[in-house]
Formats: sequence, C-alpha cells, structure tokens
Amino acid sequence: MTPPDSPLAPPIDAEWIERRIYVVRGVKVMLAADLAILYGVPTKRLNEQVRRNLARFPEDFLFQLTPEEIHRLQPLRSQFATLDIPSGRGRYAKYLPYAFTEHGVTMLSAVLRSERAVAVSVAVVRAFVRLRYVVAAHTELAHRVDDLEQRSAYHEGQLAVLFDTVHTLLAPDPDAGERPEIGFHPPRLPPSPS
Repeated sequence: MTPPDSPLAPPIDAEWIERRIYVVRGVKVMLAADLAILYGVPTKRLNEQVRRNLARFPEDFLFQLTPEEIHRLQPLRSQFATLDIPSGRGRYAKYLPYAFTEHGVTMLSAVLRSERAVAVSVAVVRAFVRLRYVVAAHTELAHRVDDLEQRSAYHEGQLAVLFDTVHTLLAPDPDAGERPEIGFHPPRLPPSPS
C-alpha cells in the first residue's frame, strides 16, 4: 500500500468522507477500514496502532461493532457481506471492526503522527461538522412542516364547520311544510254583483 505521506496516497474527498459516516448506537462514526484508506495505511496497521494506544481511546471515542451492527450495516458496506463472524476464526476478518467517533478520529491523527494524518483528521472533522449543520437544518425544517400541518388541520376543521353551517342555512327545511306568505294581505272582498 502507498505510504501515508506519499503523493500517491488517495486525495481527500469531502463527499467520499461524508458517505462513509454512519450512525451506530446513536452516534456518527467512521469505520477503521475507511479511515485506513484515507490515511493510506493498511487497516491492520491502523488497528495495531489503536491497540497499542487504547488508553487514548475511551468508549466515547472508539468502540468495536457487534455482529448485529455489522449485519445492519451490510447493505451499506459490501466488505461486510463476506465477513464470517460466527466461526470467529480463519476467514476474512479476525477482529470485529472499530468505529471511531469524531473525537476518535482526532485522537487517531495524534497516534499516527504524520502530515497526512493531520490533513485527514481536519477533513473528517469538517465532514462531521457539515453533517451536524445539515441535520440541524433538517430538524428545524421538520418542526416547521409539523407546525404548518397542525395549523392546516385546525383551519381545515374550522372551515368544515363553516361550510356545514352555510349549507344548513341554504337548504330548505323538510319539516316546515308549506309556509304562509309573509307581508300585508288585504282582506278579500266578496265579488260584487254586476
């Protein structure tokens, strides 16, 4: 694989990073395999550095995925489709993958100590921040739509009552029968003999 500080290391693409941020356990994370690609190191080496420096990665910075979490991510990640977790040995992956939170990615750059690691860390943190803004904007928009729906439902109910009242007033009363004419009626005189 390409050395991390080599000009041949993959360029840092913000959209690529954003597509590889997943929500696991209610937290936005990136997986070790994706970070290894960005840093330009084998996943095995990245995991070795993490295991050597576990004290720098508390649970809110780093955790390992469970088999159930891997299963839920399978449609999103083709690499997991071939993981053989039940046997626990021999085929494909020896360890469950690591998931790094935003803080874990920042700490990872300190552990890896390279210019590439710093650049990747900055790009990844910016991607996390961008996603936070997008989620906040969607949340505010969702609240506004809910508010409009509630107002619309209230006004819809009020309009229905108004239309029912108008229709009632305009409809003839079937129980009234024939009504006498309203107004002045002179008395009828008997016909004169002519």
